[in-house]
Amino acid sequence: MRRTRAITGLAAPALAAVVLIAGLTGCGGGQSSHRPGSDPRNSGAFAWLRPAPPPKGWSVARISGGASLAYPPGWRPIKTDPGTASVALLGRGDRINGYLNATPKQGSETAANWSRFRPDHNRGEGDMSERVVASSTALNFRSGRGSCVIDDYKTSKARYREIACLVSTPSSSAVIVAAAPKPFWDRRAATLERAVSSFSP
Repeated sequence: MRRTRAITGLAAPALAAVVLIAGLTGCGGGQSSHRPGSDPRNSGAFAWLRPAPPPKGWSVARISGGASLAYPPGWRPIKTDPGTASVALLGRGDRINGYLNATPKQGSETAANWSRFRPDHNRGEGDMSERVVASSTALNFRSGRGSCVIDDYKTSKARYREIACLVSTPSSSAVIVAAAPKPFWDRRAATLERAVSSFSP
């Protein structure tokens, strides 16, 4: 879950967790169908994207630039790069079972190139077997428009799936990553999708 230093690197509370997440810094299966209450302008694999405030009881982390990342009870902040926010659902031995990160736009990523930029960034950080499951542009968020990718990749430790979105307003842009190890994806997808849906750059 490191995965954002391009979006920022995930650093976990313990060195073992840092190593474990070195492939992450975040669609059930990437084939989500249209769901009741979803924004009709967000369709296909991103029909689950329903811009809305975070559920009651969720906490909110803010990053430089003002973007807000909401996360549910039981998840906790972990060490990350200055100006960014990372939270995780930790299992036994500080194993990361779910990961969320928000980072200000930092490089040459754009709405138009996001579907290539993100996978290339992952490969540049040493990830293997990178595979884009779905991508889309001009998706609606609470306050802005976004380009998103759902992709799978493998690190030296495990296989992961992530949702990664570059979301922009007229005055700012930020990235949200929502990820989980593949064996945990089906259990975490709804929570990760809800966090992405409530993201505000």
